[in-house]
Amino acid sequence: MIPELPEVAQSPTVWQSRAIMTASAKSNRPGLLFALLALAVYCTAFRGAAAQERFIALASTTSTVASGLYDAILPIFTQSSGITVHVIAVGTGQALRLSRNGDADALLVHHPPSELKFVADGFGIDRRAVMYNQFLIVGPKGDPAGAATGGDAAQALRRIAAKRAAFVSRADNSGTHMKELGLWRAAKVDPAPGSGVWYMETGSGMGATLRMAASMNAYSLSDRGTWLSYHDKGNLIAIFDRPDFGLRNQYSVILVNPKRHPHVKAADARLFMDWVTSPAGQAAIAAVTVGNEKLFIPNATATR
Repeated sequence: MIPELPEVAQSPTVWQSRAIMTASAKSNRPGLLFALLALAVYCTAFRGAAAQERFIALASTTSTVASGLYDAILPIFTQSSGITVHVIAVGTGQALRLSRNGDADALLVHHPPSELKFVADGFGIDRRAVMYNQFLIVGPKGDPAGAATGGDAAQALRRIAAKRAAFVSRADNSGTHMKELGLWRAAKVDPAPGSGVWYMETGSGMGATLRMAASMNAYSLSDRGTWLSYHDKGNLIAIFDRPDFGLRNQYSVILVNPKRHPHVKAADARLFMDWVTSPAGQAAIAAVTVGNEKLFIPNATATR
């Protein structure tokens, strides 16, 4: 059984995301079944209450919630706009799927190839860069695979596979999971034959995956925001943490296409998108730190 997610402060705008993330952490079956579960939890939580408030539904990632980012910035937006943002926290793949079905007004995710396809297929419009951080490989302090001395992330993974050192994967079609699979491909290693032997798959969010890695003294790929905010690291340290080594983790916000789904609250969703990419929103993101280190670097002026 996968343990519960680490606790961070919970604002009224994201408590429902905790319920969805906890449901994910207890399930080894990502995919359509979980998407339906997530949506059911969301709808049940807000039946009645949602009708009394001005709100938008934002499909986003577990990393943005687990890092504490939304607890810090969403109350600022709500105070200035009167709009509450209800976050549906799932992996990027699930966020895209829910948004294709019209079950969100906007999405804030972190896998550019999937985002570009989502827009090209006509499901989303007005994609904008918001912020970035880095992916990093974490592992036991002793680094039994010698991953830290790899020339790049792919070589670090090759060393882990060669030693058959325990590695814990999210395996949930999230942006982090898709990045991990891309790194394995770059390493020319197929971890699938090691499934259940040295390559462990949680089918869960970043918090639950890190907790399993800590309990097993295993390696894993994490986003920096969740890693910095995670308080139960055990024997884990950042093993491979280098900028500009193909580990950039870009987040973008996209409006669900109202021509596909006329019920989308396009005007209010655009107000949120305008704010999160404005100087005020970017300053709010930059102000979220752990140990004087920024969780995310705002870059709304970057090329989309």
